[in-house]
Amino acid sequence: MLDKAKASTKNASRTVFVNELTNGLLDPVERMLGPVADGGVIIANTAPGCWGPMITPEIRGGHEVTRPVAVEGAEIGDAIAIRIRSLVVTSAATASGNDKMMVGRFNGDPYCAEVCLGCGTQWPSTRVEGIGETAIRCTKCGADAAPFTFANGYTIAFDEERQIGVTVDKKKAEAMARDADRLMALPDASIQNPILTFAPTDLVGMVTRLRPFLGQLGTTPSKVMPDSHNAGDFGTFLVGAPHVYSLTPEELTRHKTDGHLDVNSVREGAVLICPVKVSGGGIYMGDMHALQGDGEIAGHTCDVAGTVTLEVSVIKELNIDGPILFPVAEDIPVLARPLNAEERHRALALARKNGVPQIEADAPISFIGTGANLNEATNNGLERAAKILGLSVPEVMNRATMAGAIEIGRHPGVVRVTFRAPLKLLTSKGLGVFAESLYTL
Repeated sequence: MLDKAKASTKNASRTVFVNELTNGLLDPVERMLGPVADGGVIIANTAPGCWGPMITPEIRGGHEVTRPVAVEGAEIGDAIAIRIRSLVVTSAATASGNDKMMVGRFNGDPYCAEVCLGCGTQWPSTRVEGIGETAIRCTKCGADAAPFTFANGYTIAFDEERQIGVTVDKKKAEAMARDADRLMALPDASIQNPILTFAPTDLVGMVTRLRPFLGQLGTTPSKVMPDSHNAGDFGTFLVGAPHVYSLTPEELTRHKTDGHLDVNSVREGAVLICPVKVSGGGIYMGDMHALQGDGEIAGHTCDVAGTVTLEVSVIKELNIDGPILFPVAEDIPVLARPLNAEERHRALALARKNGVPQIEADAPISFIGTGANLNEATNNGLERAAKILGLSVPEVMNRATMAGAIEIGRHPGVVRVTFRAPLKLLTSKGLGVFAESLYTL
């Protein structure tokens, strides 16, 4: 198993370049790239996530993520700290919107169990014929094979600096559809049908800002599963499913790593700490979003291709079940932000006036929680925080209320439980160094 499940930790590379993509499945027995050295760098060209793979039935997971990279010395029970050094959007345009499932074109799940309605082929290969929502055709029988169309969609163009986007009209969208591969800058290894092909134009002239982040970033689960379902909310669709990727509730909880986050603060400058559930860890990434408000409430946002640079390091025996995030300072909720010098001076004076000789040294930290709904995800995040820091859940609840926040990562079931935690507890777990490198404490 070792020769397939992980790369040897001998001769680890300081830098690993990734230009291979998966077919949408995360499989712990598949070959990994690398290994990259502990403290080394991974550089990747990522493919657009949701919509392109969603209209490409041959891709079995709903996304098209990079082949996982093994990290030198990472063993089960460890964690891998991923410092996001850079994210660059390479797509010049994309399309997105609310999805509408096409009944009869899938077996229980349109993301990972597609079936051609014309000939019954499972995960059929397709070709693009023309433009519009009927352009994706089964190569075997010629039937319209896209499992999704838009309920309300838009085509959006970006400026050269990738700072602003504007939604375009029908004439421009159709012109973009005919030049979709180039405009979306699809990686050479990508097999997805570009979503610009659909040319949706329900929103025209709407302007937004770009702030890219990775919707998929994490480690390989310990049982094969579709990449878009490696999370506590989307993963519930696998429970008792009628297709080959069906899991029990216990299997989902044990094997997932919550790599499909869609948390908009997983962006350049942040540090994400991920669990290791297979030898080597298997870091993968993809589903770069050009922008997204909290919650991804439309179900999808502006999926783009991009280049990513990550720096990785192993934390031995941290034994976490899901991701921990140290966001960039401006993404921290107001109450969770570190005290500045004046606030600390005033707080210390107030404490001493009231008989408290010292105030707590603390730092912000976010625990990702996932579940079938937002309540379950919140409870999961609270429990993960309590377990790692050795606190009670009620104390974590108080800290998140007084000096933190509960924020929606993705609706229906990904949250960030953020609060200022005692720095001595973070340091005892090997986490204090990340807070000290990011924030003025």
